[in-house]
Amino acid sequence: MHHLAKEFAAQGFDPLVITPDENLAEAWSLDKSDGVDILRLRIPYIDDSNYIGRAVSELLLSFRMIRILRRTPLWRYRWDAIVWYSPTIFFGPLISLLKRQSNCRTYLILRDIFPEWMIDLRLINKGFRYFILKLVAKYQYYLADTIGVQSPSNLRYFPARKRFGSIHVEVLQNWLEELSDVGSSIQVESTPIRGRKIFVYIGNMGVAQSIDIFIDLADSLRHRDDIGFLFVGRGSELPRLRNLILQKQLNNILFFDEIDPSEIPGLLSQCDVGIVALDTRHKSHNIPGKFLSYVQAGLPVLARTKADSDLGNLIISEGIGRVYVGDDICELRQLAEQIIADTGLVSMSVAAQDLSKKMFVTSVAVSQIVAAVTEDR
Repeated sequence: MHHLAKEFAAQGFDPLVITPDENLAEAWSLDKSDGVDILRLRIPYIDDSNYIGRAVSELLLSFRMIRILRRTPLWRYRWDAIVWYSPTIFFGPLISLLKRQSNCRTYLILRDIFPEWMIDLRLINKGFRYFILKLVAKYQYYLADTIGVQSPSNLRYFPARKRFGSIHVEVLQNWLEELSDVGSSIQVESTPIRGRKIFVYIGNMGVAQSIDIFIDLADSLRHRDDIGFLFVGRGSELPRLRNLILQKQLNNILFFDEIDPSEIPGLLSQCDVGIVALDTRHKSHNIPGKFLSYVQAGLPVLARTKADSDLGNLIISEGIGRVYVGDDICELRQLAEQIIADTGLVSMSVAAQDLSKKMFVTSVAVSQIVAAVTEDR
């Protein structure tokens, strides 16, 4: 969202980003970064590993933000448009208030079809919790004049949008600003996996990612002293995964806590293949942000996803990696060894960078959002 806001500013707009921040000493602060005004509101940290605590914190998020926002000089400001990002699905009350005060168009950037994916992964059933979450999600859909989904196949989740009026649903490709390599606090050459071909995973490590199969992959490749695995991020599954590594006594895999986004190019420049892990039970389609980081850095991709996914089809059609849809470690190991040994590794790298410049451009995303909130329907 920071990259998106910077591009809004570059195109002559005056964006304000409103964001929760658990580290503030005061209730709120207003500062500027890269030409963008940022209003930070002190909101308690949402713990990924405590599901009940997280649910309560998420439910209260909008109301806590409204309470603090009322104390700021921007409380009565009138906006020309409101753009918000989901997940989370709990911004509804805040968006409703801001939209009503400004009488402006709204654009929802929808990056998770929730709670449907929780049903897919059997984390909940279609009982009381599901229908409550579904109502919350539908409320934010109702508040949006335009919804931008990240994949063509996700349009099928909105066949009856007209019942809410003139809501428009479209594909808004994900985006990533091109960043310079400013180095990274993680130096692979200073770790036990130095000198190896590195498979890297960056981002969230939760139940929706099913990282375990890549832990098993590392286990199956422990005899290869030329291959290493690096996982960088946070998530509800991270403590369990760390313990799993200790139990298996794997010396070819390392975990690091999440790093500042500015360090990602420096990290990826030390790696060879990017890992995308999506649970194959997902029925919705996902083009994750980590994939954009990989292709921008010119890393071929090893992806595990469901059959006939938009992401998998894109990787195959563009010739930028390998895709696996099963559960057999031997088959996944063969793909991993193939991609490392592939003489076309350099051409895959070039193709990945070309795809990034062609499809995932921040300026295109901003222009599309501007068109949606300004044109008559």
